[in-house]
This record gives sequence, C-alpha cells and structure tokens, in this order.
Amino acid sequence: MDQSQLSRYLPLTCTGHSRPVTHLSFSNIYENGSYLMISACKDGAPMLRDGVTGDWIGTFTGHKGAVWSARFSADAELAITASADFTAKVWDSNSGSIIASYGHNHIVRTAAFVPSYSQTQYCVTAGNEKKIRIWDLNREESAPALMEWVGAEGTIKSALWVEQSVIITAGDDKCMKWWDLRTVDKLVDSVTLDGPISQMEERKGSVTVAAGSAVYTFDALDRTPMKKQALDYNASTVSIHPSRKKFATGSTNDTWVRIHDFSTGAVLDTLKGHHGPVHSISYSPDGQLCASGGEDGTIRLWKSETGPYGLWK
Repeated sequence: MDQSQLSRYLPLTCTGHSRPVTHLSFSNIYENGSYLMISACKDGAPMLRDGVTGDWIGTFTGHKGAVWSARFSADAELAITASADFTAKVWDSNSGSIIASYGHNHIVRTAAFVPSYSQTQYCVTAGNEKKIRIWDLNREESAPALMEWVGAEGTIKSALWVEQSVIITAGDDKCMKWWDLRTVDKLVDSVTLDGPISQMEERKGSVTVAAGSAVYTFDALDRTPMKKQALDYNASTVSIHPSRKKFATGSTNDTWVRIHDFSTGAVLDTLKGHHGPVHSISYSPDGQLCASGGEDGTIRLWKSETGPYGLWK
C-alpha cells in the first residue's frame, strides 16, 4: 500500500479546544509502547492526551492568555507551556498541578526542557522580548533566571534544547541561531533562511524548519546543512517521519496537510479535513501517525503506516 492509499483511513478528530491550536508535541515512547501528546491553544488551556488514540486525559488550568507552545520533559513527568500572559509554566504531567510559573515582561512564545532524563530541572524560554532565559526548577520560583541574554532582532518563536549545552532559536528575523552555554559569547553560528520561522523540530540529531517556500534540515550539533527542499507554497510547520523517508507540512495559506517524499520533495498525499489553516504538525515518535493542529480548534490524527494501529483496525 502506498502513501496515497492511507488517506482512505479517516483521521481521528480530537475536539475540546475552543480556539485555534497553536502547537502540539509528543512525549518520548514509554516501555509499553504508549506515549502522550500535549497541545497548546489560544484558549489558554493546554490539553494532555493519549498519543495513540487522541483520548483526552486532562487540561492544565492556570494560564490567563493564549498558549503558544507546549512540550514535555524527556521522561514526560513534566510539561512546560509558554503563554501570552507573560509567563511560562511548568506542570506535573500526572497531577496537572503547577510546579513553577516564570514571569516575563512580554509574551512568551516558546519553552523547552533540557533533553536529559537525569537533569530535567533546566528549561529555556523566549518570545517577544527577544531574550533567551535559562531557568532552574531547583531554585526559588522568584529567583531570577539562571542565564539571560538578547538573542534576536525580532520575536523568538521557537527554541530547541538539542544537547546538554546547545540551544537553537529561530523566529521573525529569519535567523536560526546556535548557542553553546559553555562559552562566554554563547552564539556559535547563525543562518539566515528564506522567511520568518514559526516552529522547528528536532528528531534523531537533525533539526527541520519551514521558512518561506522551503524546508531545511540541519545537523543539530555540527550545524551542517543536510537538505533544502523547495516548495510551491509557503509552509509554516514541518515534521519529518522517524524513518526520514517523508515529511509532513502545514500552511497558514490553506487547510491541507501535505506529505512529501524526503528525497525528491514530490507530494505523496494531500490530507484534507481541517476547516482553517494548519499551525502545527508532528509525527508520533513511532511514526505510526501524524498529528496536525489548526485554526479550526481541532487536532487530527492521520494514519501514517499500514496495518492495524490504535483505533484503526
């Protein structure tokens, strides 16, 4: 069965949000093969779901503005959200309680944990202030950031912590920047792309980003450009399948999810179902499904591989 035949499987539609879904991400896989999904939304109420079925588990309550980003710690015991209420909040994924709330002077657009199973207390935040901040959960909540510096000429919309000391940021100034926390100046490299950057994804040592009408893939650590794929439309979000054989995109200019061949860039399938622009997209960690979140307030789970899986029989 080829990719186009997968579209005969109806997507699972996850409802519950009352405003546009701005970001979604998956946890790592547990030993039993399960995993979680978290969604950020302009309704200010991030939601936790079973990643395989999309079933609602709980809602994180406490933000007073739109939530722009939501991610898990490496062990998924914690979640972190970035909000228009000028805070980034760290949550207990099991109880839904707030562990820390870090105040900022403007909208927070992105937040992420250090990718470590042993040191999950460190997190990074950034946003409209154009500053990057590093926080330590073991310090008093009222304590200032562990580190803070100006990191861009425009709003920072995405930050990835890709290795113990390496952070990548990107945003409205069209620049991807690599930072090494071990160095005095911190800035290691900067690459200017074809357009503003809303979201980046790190998977298996590579970072993929949609900018303008192109999708770029870089080695996360040595910064080597691995691939540039020109598109005939503007993509706002992209995710690479774990096999690295295909990638999925969403656009703010239409309502479709497009699946491309990673090697050739050819469109393998066009998934239709959203009733507004697609703001965030991500393949599950096992590659069995692709999740998309859109302006219509829904999350849709699209089957990505053949054979029975989850609720698809």
